[in-house]
Amino acid sequence: MTTNLSSERVRQRVDAIYRQESRRIFATLVRLLGDFDLAEDALHEGFRVAMEQWPRHGIPANPRAWLVSTGRFKAIDALRRRARFDASLGALADQFEATAVPYPSENDDEITDDRLRLIFTCCHPVLSADARVALTLREICGLTTEAIASAFLTTPATLAQRIVRAKAKIREAQIHTKYPHPMSCRIDWKRCSRWFTWCLTRAITPHRAKR
Repeated sequence: MTTNLSSERVRQRVDAIYRQESRRIFATLVRLLGDFDLAEDALHEGFRVAMEQWPRHGIPANPRAWLVSTGRFKAIDALRRRARFDASLGALADQFEATAVPYPSENDDEITDDRLRLIFTCCHPVLSADARVALTLREICGLTTEAIASAFLTTPATLAQRIVRAKAKIREAQIHTKYPHPMSCRIDWKRCSRWFTWCLTRAITPHRAKR
């Protein structure tokens, strides 16, 4: 663990980690928490705590694992606070806390990459084609709602509602808990690759046309 770092140096490191790893951290939090919005909040809470603690305690040897663990515990704490108004959230927090999540080793290669799982979720056939594209660009590629809306030639508000409805359908159908059998991954990966090509084409074409 690196210690005695200036706040500016920590900020630069946190910015770099966010750019390089935020979508991968988010994918793991979606798997652990089972909810896109809860995972998004947990992601930002993890980085907020990092900005507070790393200047004092140093940057951990495995920042991504630290951020996943911190985000998960922050999500559990948030659910417990909200459980005062909804008892079911307390039970959900207990479920997350009881689920053993071993802290990964410092070897980054040993940490599960959940982005493939998230790709399958975003490209699930239960969602409409437009919803799949929008959700993939937002949650996998990290594009802003405004940029995606521009690709779809629609308003950000309309696009945001499309993403909200897609997330709700995923939550209701519990799609995030289902993962294809390893023997079918080659076929599904080819399908996902085609989706990515189409997604990026949809995102880039309008911007090229404006030039």
